[in-house]
Amino acid sequence: MTIQTGRLTDPAVRAFVSAVNAHDRQAFLSLLTPDATMADDGSDRDLAEWIDREIFSSHGHMEVDRESDGGRALLARYSNDTWGEMRTKWRFVVEDDGRISHFETGQA
Repeated sequence: MTIQTGRLTDPAVRAFVSAVNAHDRQAFLSLLTPDATMADDGSDRDLAEWIDREIFSSHGHMEVDRESDGGRALLARYSNDTWGEMRTKWRFVVEDDGRISHFETGQA
């Protein structure tokens, strides 16, 4: 059963999912700290290159099935034009100012 984006517990994660699904690069980038990092399937990736390829140029979309760790860990069906749909896990580090400094994703 999908969790509606507006019902996600953590405000930063909720905004992250909303920005991905709206394909709003400016909103997405405003959620990240200036030195934000990310990893995909356990490997550190170039953030700007990854989000362009996996989210914005390929119409990424998240349907969240489950959340844990106060809303900072998600199990979601992620789809884009490149890979189709896959079950993915996401984990977020949110700083005191409410911005995301690191996120990790990978196949679930």
